[in-house]
Amino acid sequence: MGSALGDPDGEADDVDGSEVASEVADVAVVGEGPDWSVSPHATRSANERNASNARTRACYRPPSRRMPRVATLAPRPAADSQVTLIQLMEITDANLAGFVHGGVIMKLVDTAAGLAAIKHAGGMCVTVSMDEMSFLAPVHVGDTVTVQASVNDVGTTSLEVGVRVESEDLRTAERTHTSSAYLVFVALDDEGSPRAVPPVVAATPTEQRRQHEARIRRETRMAHRKAIEELRRDRE
Repeated sequence: MGSALGDPDGEADDVDGSEVASEVADVAVVGEGPDWSVSPHATRSANERNASNARTRACYRPPSRRMPRVATLAPRPAADSQVTLIQLMEITDANLAGFVHGGVIMKLVDTAAGLAAIKHAGGMCVTVSMDEMSFLAPVHVGDTVTVQASVNDVGTTSLEVGVRVESEDLRTAERTHTSSAYLVFVALDDEGSPRAVPPVVAATPTEQRRQHEARIRRETRMAHRKAIEELRRDRE
């Protein structure tokens, strides 16, 4: 890489040269080798330890800045939060049958859907359920996988995200629709509690169809949950 770890400018740590020289003089005694029973970390100066800790802290955002959330609930177009991920499928992604493992595809689906939900909600969202996941065709090692995610509809604190997965044979440029999925997310505030999300604007006929279908799936989920609860109460 050519740069110091955690330092994009590639500059060395700001350590006093006299301190280092003094430490080396203490260890390099004529006629004696280093004492390997002492950990090298024990001889690190305070400046070195502080610089190392600063590099570690720089890798992480402070909690207050990790996932800022929007202060407005103004409606947002569905197109504004659409996400596309493209990834090459390698031999490490294969299952025993020689195809790409379904779990690899599901992880990409969840990642893309989560990004779309976060973009629309303007803050942290967590997966509540995968309402439906269909595997329509196998994906082969060496193919590229394109994962497209879009917010279909929202409730008060929840969002449904639809995902379409396509594979492409790089030799022939043939594209295949391999999977479709619908996931439900809930937006969280700084305390980890559900919070309201902006309405979604379905501008195109395709987006309007997706929104209508999402509402049907939501009604189906609620009816299914209610039927299960009633059945369990009757058997108690």
